Amino acid sequence: MEPTNNMERGPALQASLGRRRKGEITERVAHGLFLAAALVSVATTVGIVLTLFVQSVGFFSEVSPWEFLTGTEWSPILKDENGARHYGVLPLVAGTMLVAVIAAALAIPTGVGIAIFLSEYAPDRVRKVLKPAIEVLAGIPTVVYGYFALTFVTPILRSIFPELIFFNALSAGLVMGLMIVPMISSLSEDAMVAVPRSLRQAAYALGATRFEVALRVVFPAALSGIVASFILAISRAIGETMLVTIAAGATPRMTLNPFESIQTMTAFIVQVSLGEAPRGSLEYNTLFAVGLLLFFMTLVMNVIGSITVRRFRESY
Repeated sequence: MEPTNNMERGPALQASLGRRRKGEITERVAHGLFLAAALVSVATTVGIVLTLFVQSVGFFSEVSPWEFLTGTEWSPILKDENGARHYGVLPLVAGTMLVAVIAAALAIPTGVGIAIFLSEYAPDRVRKVLKPAIEVLAGIPTVVYGYFALTFVTPILRSIFPELIFFNALSAGLVMGLMIVPMISSLSEDAMVAVPRSLRQAAYALGATRFEVALRVVFPAALSGIVASFILAISRAIGETMLVTIAAGATPRMTLNPFESIQTMTAFIVQVSLGEAPRGSLEYNTLFAVGLLLFFMTLVMNVIGSITVRRFRESY
């Protein structure tokens, strides 16, 4: 009987070993594919940074970094009345930050309010309908937002503020705020939903109202995720291109007046990319210098966001 049992176990053992080898091969292939995907993203980032650095060398060999970072006049393509060009990037930075601040002023309280309503107040059937409806806003092309700001929002604002010019920072900032609301509301709501229900129940047991639970228990517990949504949304606002190119104008100036026309860093990059500057010229290389500065600005914001998330992260 023992030889028969060994003979019966032989094919089963071989089949088991075959499945194990097949599983090991599949695991190795999957590991290689995932590693390749990770390396592609790293290589892409390194390639972008190297391109910006290499192309910016030609610009900074002729224009000092100090003049570039502290100058208050920006006219690298067109000469002024004295026949000179100016390479101070501060007007572009000021225009970019002005639009981003307006957008954040609208999007942060609106997005957080929506997140609190969805996570703490809305019934499940309302939440299942309202959240996807809000997230649809994130899928609208930015060029559509730009023409919406130009043809719908700007006329309404001009009827309220007659001194508002047609291309202005206010209209672009408000519409950009609407554009980034879904990012803040969705990420913040996910962070609030992840807060353990036991914390809510403990607060209710102590006599807290729903409003107090939302603001004094859930909000602080989800603060790291909420702050991360703020950073991502503001980074998106700083890097937005088509909306500000269409609605904000193309006039680089140092101003805090949202009623005026301004030019953002991304809008200038679009302007140069249209072919107004010969390839390889100093004017053309300003594209990469501005892009490098924009990269560092968004990098700093992401680093701040990462530090903030680690600082306030709660583990449950």
